[in-house]
Amino acid sequence: MKKLLTILLAVVFLTTTAFVYVQQNKHTEAAKHPRIETAIRELESAIDYMEKAPDDFGGYKAQAIADSRKAVASLKQAMNYRAKVDNAKIK
Repeated sequence: MKKLLTILLAVVFLTTTAFVYVQQNKHTEAAKHPRIETAIRELESAIDYMEKAPDDFGGYKAQAIADSRKAVASLKQAMNYRAKVDNAKIK
């Protein structure tokens, strides 16, 4: 039982440490690329606005939301790639 508890605590510690490290690395990337981080926030805000808007923007609303979501996903992938590359350089 004691061995199991020790292993469990070790797993929790390592998982928490890894999570904190990844979050710090993402924060660092945001600081290195503030315009990309701002673009992500602005696109997410625009998506929220369009979703709540009663107007269909001339029939372009659904496509605009879908394209904006794709853009956000692409920007986040780019930032994650950058974080991984920078992380590899540190090691």
